[in-house]
Amino acid sequence: MTKKIFRSILIVATTVLITSLLIATSFLYDYFKQSEITQLREELSLAAANVDRLGSEYFDGFESDVFRFTLVAKDGSVIYDSQAKPENLENHLEREEIKEAVETGSGSSDRYSTTLTERTFYEATRLKNGDILRISISQATVAALILGMLPAIGAIILIAIIIAMVLSDKMAKSIIKPLNRLDLENPTENDTYEELTPFLAKINKQQQQITKQMKKLRQKSDEFQQITASMNEGLVLLDKKGCILSMNKAAKKLFSANDSTIGSDFLTVDRSVSMNNAIEKALSGKHSEFREERNGSEYQFIISKTESDNETTGVVILCLDVTEAAYAERNRREFTANVSHELKTPLQSIIGSAELLENGLVKPEDTGRFVGNIKSEAQRLVSLINDIIRLSQLDEDKKPDFEPVDLYEVASETVKALSPIADKRNIKINLNGTSCTINGIRRYLYEIIYNLCDNAIRYNKDGGEVNIDIKKEERDAVLTVYDNGIGIPLEHQSRIFERFYRVDKSHSKETGGTGLGLSIVKHAVACHNGTIKLDSTPNKGTTVTVVI
Repeated sequence: MTKKIFRSILIVATTVLITSLLIATSFLYDYFKQSEITQLREELSLAAANVDRLGSEYFDGFESDVFRFTLVAKDGSVIYDSQAKPENLENHLEREEIKEAVETGSGSSDRYSTTLTERTFYEATRLKNGDILRISISQATVAALILGMLPAIGAIILIAIIIAMVLSDKMAKSIIKPLNRLDLENPTENDTYEELTPFLAKINKQQQQITKQMKKLRQKSDEFQQITASMNEGLVLLDKKGCILSMNKAAKKLFSANDSTIGSDFLTVDRSVSMNNAIEKALSGKHSEFREERNGSEYQFIISKTESDNETTGVVILCLDVTEAAYAERNRREFTANVSHELKTPLQSIIGSAELLENGLVKPEDTGRFVGNIKSEAQRLVSLINDIIRLSQLDEDKKPDFEPVDLYEVASETVKALSPIADKRNIKINLNGTSCTINGIRRYLYEIIYNLCDNAIRYNKDGGEVNIDIKKEERDAVLTVYDNGIGIPLEHQSRIFERFYRVDKSHSKETGGTGLGLSIVKHAVACHNGTIKLDSTPNKGTTVTVVI
């Protein structure tokens, strides 16, 4: 009896092991075969899209140690091959995959090598110009795979036979002991009576189901954690009691929380009345949204309930940083209001003067003064519109091509253009420095220097000075414009680069400024990835330094 049990177990174990290895090898081979075919088709689709777009130039400098790409002309001649010279290859028109691709748009085939140790899979597709792009990969056959694994298989079988012999000997000597040593954690590894097999198999099946379910749950949990961790938006999950179930990195930063807050009431993290009311509304089935400033930024909070089987299970809080959007909206409203006001003022003056002239209410000797007023206001409108157009072009970010530009030469042109204006007020313009060539946009650089110098002249004292310094510091060009004019009060210095912002609106009107010059300078400097610095003292002067 002992020998019979020993031999039976040994034979069964060896047979099952060998069969399992063969079946597993077969299934794995088929699986990897389908995987490689799928990968071939994906790679072919990607390459075909690039060849359709770029032509055969796509393969210039192309290297692939895994796949072989072949580009075949309509007549079957080879245009390109990643592993051989095209002139050394025969006509491919009669190849099965090529012929099928010509007829239907795509083709597939596989061929064994003469040694029967390698199998090559081919996938082909017809391009838009009628050429055929083929991709191929070689795979060892089942026979070659098994031959290569013979040492490992032999070792496994030998170890299994030794283990089976030891276990069979022990089982033959003691039939009862296995019943007392049943391992319910690994039911299939127990060697016991046949009557217990259905029971153990059922336990094993249940364990497998539980293991699969746990694996899926862990996978879903990991996916959720990874997705929420990479979000820029804050995300908080609460249960129906208001306790924190999950909080991503962005939310922890926003609410100054850490991992220890998980499981605690959300009120310990945020005690704001608006948030508490929104959570209560969400638990009652109402969607809530509100905006609030946190940590110097503006956030929009979206609070909704979570459901399962038509029952409220908790609350989800989504925190969106809308600081930039809110800032852009405020700027848009301010810009619209300012443009309307700036355009309306000169238009009203023009209309008023025109009506007086039209109705004959102006004395002949005053006609010139009214006409001059209309002309000056019209010129102001043109200047304003031109500045708005320049700002619009800068906002569209459609930068012209960069080119070598001599900053000193541009400054010289600016001095010549502004000299007549400076001479009227007896203001002296001094240009210091040497030739300084940088890679930039000439028109934008002219706008920077012109507007800075124009402001220095407009807001200067009669008989004052405007100095322009240009120098090279390592890889940077430094432009400095300083004057001894009226200066800018400290409380206004942080806003002078805003559109239409004026320190003294009445004085700006007298000088003819549009309020857009420094805004144009700011955008033009940003287009060159430069920096701008302001240093001003009232009644002493202003210094503006631009580093490009």
